[in-house]
Amino acid sequence: MADNKSGRDEQADNADRRQRERDILTALERNDETEPPVDERTLGELETELDALSFPATAREVVEAVGDRTVESDANVHTVAELLPETDQEIFDEPATVRTRVQRPTVAAAMKRIVEHCQSIQQTSLGTSQREAYEKTFRALKAIDADDDDEGIQYMADWIVERVDETGKLPGSRAVRREAATFCRENGYSVRNDEWLGV
Repeated sequence: MADNKSGRDEQADNADRRQRERDILTALERNDETEPPVDERTLGELETELDALSFPATAREVVEAVGDRTVESDANVHTVAELLPETDQEIFDEPATVRTRVQRPTVAAAMKRIVEHCQSIQQTSLGTSQREAYEKTFRALKAIDADDDDEGIQYMADWIVERVDETGKLPGSRAVRREAATFCRENGYSVRNDEWLGV
């Protein structure tokens, strides 16, 4: 691309197009919310309380500051301490990041268990992209049958913890998706090849 007005305009148009595509993908993921909604007022109050903390803040600092604060969904009531791991390895950039994490209580509780278990194993930590893949798998399991007792999420959290105990490392996201798909099929749920779990 030439470094002239036309070339710069084309670069700007391409950047705008890529941003719109990212925004659309983000919106589509958000439309795929699978858990009962957490009360927005409660989340807003939590975010206000978090303003007293200095960010970035570790998950441990957040739990110490607001761990007894409750987060209520249509299905259940949880404390922040039940949803966030007590660790210095997870860092939140801003209060909105904490809010996003706790607004899916079932997924947050499963991830808390995995993160805290990894702490007990030396040299095992959950990277950002792996965390996102695990969370996406849990959301897909929740979407399979939103009315169940989160049996799939519990099963997969157990499976991941067992793999860590056996191998000393976290299973890859593809292995997690494959096991989740197997669990679904064995329990009578169909998984299409074009879905997240269809590996």
